[in-house]
Amino acid sequence: MPKDYAEIANRLSAEMKEVGKAKPEVTAAFASLGKAVYSDAALTRRTKELIALAIAITVRCDGCVAFHARQAVEAGATREEVVDTIGVAVQMGGGPSMVYGADALSAYDQFAA
Repeated sequence: MPKDYAEIANRLSAEMKEVGKAKPEVTAAFASLGKAVYSDAALTRRTKELIALAIAITVRCDGCVAFHARQAVEAGATREEVVDTIGVAVQMGGGPSMVYGADALSAYDQFAA
């Protein structure tokens, strides 16, 4: 049964809000870092989201795959770009990255639909 990446992203967003209530300064700092990192600069936001997706695949993080697949879609990444990103992740992370790469493509397809 495929993972429901929208459900994963929504559940984790709610859980992270709870962390934010308990430790707002950490959540604010993390959000500020994300805003600074993902803005267009030498690399576009789309490229940065693809890099983040590759890292999510190699570290095997379902929540990270969910968030960055969704963000890649929102940033305009194509399916072909995601497939190339998966290839890089597999080269860097081996067999486990192949499994998470397949999951990442499924996540992309779910958010793109």
